[in-house]
Amino acid sequence: MPQQHQLATIGATVESQLPIFSSLLFQAKTAKNLTFAQIAEHLDRSEVACAALFYGQARASPEDVEKLSRLLDVDATQLGEQMTGFPNRGTSVTMPPSEPLIYRLYEVIQNYGYAYKAVMNEKFGDGIMSGVCFKTDVDKEVDETGAAWAVITMKGKW
Repeated sequence: MPQQHQLATIGATVESQLPIFSSLLFQAKTAKNLTFAQIAEHLDRSEVACAALFYGQARASPEDVEKLSRLLDVDATQLGEQMTGFPNRGTSVTMPPSEPLIYRLYEVIQNYGYAYKAVMNEKFGDGIMSGVCFKTDVDKEVDETGAAWAVITMKGKW
C-alpha cells in the first residue's frame, strides 16, 4: 500500500507555516515510497532528526542536502539554498495544539513538567536541559497482551 503524502494529513494551517521546501521533500518521499527510517539511515541521522529536516525544524548540513538530493531526485542547488539557513523552530504548531497526537505530547509536559523539573534539579542541580544540544528517538514496544506502546527517549545536554 503506498504511503499517504504526509502534508495531506497535517492540514492547510500547518502546511502554510512550513518552509517552501517541505512540500517538495514530502512529495519526493511519497513518490519513492520511503520511510523516515530509510531516509535517516541514508543521512546517518535519527528518524526524528530526519523528519525535523522535512518540517524545517532542524538545519541541514551541506552533506544532508547532497544525500537528500541524490536519494529523492531533487535539485541540490535549490534545496541547499532553502535548507541550510537558520531554522524557524516552533512555528509549525499553534498553541495549544489541536492535532490530537501533538496535543497529547503537550499534555504530558503539562502534567509531568514540574515533576521532570524537580527530579532533574535533584539529579543535576540548578540548570536546564538543552533543546538544541538534543537527541530524541521513538521506538515501539509490544507488551505481553499484544498492546503497542510508544517509547520516546529525550536526551538533552544539561
